[in-house]
Amino acid sequence: MTIKQVTECLESWAPLYLQEQYDNAGLISGDDSWNCTGIICCLDATEAVITEAIQKKCNLVIAHHPIIFRALKKFTQRSFVERTIIKAIKNDIAIYAIHTNLDNITGGVNTAMSNRLGLLGESRRILSPKNEQLAKLYTYVPLAESEKVKTALFEAGAGAIGNYRECSFSVTGTGTFKPMEGANPFIGSAGGNREEIPEIKMEFLFSVGQQQKILQSLFAAHPYETVAYEIIKLENTDQTTGSGLIGELPEAINERDFLNFVKHKFQLTSIKHTPLLEKPVKKVALCGGSGSFLIQKAIAEKADVFITSDIKYHDFFEADGKILLLDIGHWESEQFTIELVSNFLQDKIPTFAVLKTEINTNPVHHFV
Repeated sequence: MTIKQVTECLESWAPLYLQEQYDNAGLISGDDSWNCTGIICCLDATEAVITEAIQKKCNLVIAHHPIIFRALKKFTQRSFVERTIIKAIKNDIAIYAIHTNLDNITGGVNTAMSNRLGLLGESRRILSPKNEQLAKLYTYVPLAESEKVKTALFEAGAGAIGNYRECSFSVTGTGTFKPMEGANPFIGSAGGNREEIPEIKMEFLFSVGQQQKILQSLFAAHPYETVAYEIIKLENTDQTTGSGLIGELPEAINERDFLNFVKHKFQLTSIKHTPLLEKPVKKVALCGGSGSFLIQKAIAEKADVFITSDIKYHDFFEADGKILLLDIGHWESEQFTIELVSNFLQDKIPTFAVLKTEINTNPVHHFV
């Protein structure tokens, strides 16, 4: 199995087009044509993790956080980033990051957090769904060829709406065209008369990041020399992708019990939080990593509590007596991502060695 086959598997789950603009997800070092000798999953691709990969003969490190986040202008071994990259390159270790694209999918980082808390599955939804992610394809196909084209578009990913697949809408009508000299028409002849043919107009919803693949499939399956189609960008939000998650506990519990519950489930030594509101906790909003940008969204959704990390001093004031904010730590909020990625790959490629790092890469320690 090549590294490319592994990363394509990951990208079928968490497509790179779903990463935020500031991010650097994807292959960071190495050659995806290499044969993969083994995989180590981690949160951070540190020097120690690269050494671990060398010792365990794994040439692919899959990290949640990109080791290169800003432009590097020198490789002098003076920073931990430079040293890590130099060691990886010297030892032919590929580093792949699956970051905000994994944050932004249903079933990703936030789902792993919600699983730890036991939020009811039917109550879970994206806290802040993405917009400008959807488009609609219209195309016109001869009646006899419609099933072939429809199947090709479904296989390319068109027609996915929430938990449903192969969604489309069709109406029948009559298409006309006149082949000019030099044309190679499906029916009729070049320079001939105007033709009429029974056609189906088909509509498909798709994610904008899939557009190139979907058009390639359309052109390959469609019988016409020149394919008639339209693509319209939609303002609809995509309820299956976006930031954070909100859901409900099976039963409401008091705040102090909830704090102890979170402390136990995330193996914490401490929790930073806003003043207790002395009311039960039932509706929980959360966001792995730095999620303070979602505080107002959590309040608007009437969450009782919002769990995230990296909340700055002045951001805590945003709670304003309307919500309980918990800052559990960045590494702590994302620690189960290692198991999430490892389990996904073991399910998809069960005959291949997928390891979880034994290195704790959390740079923050607490004196208690």
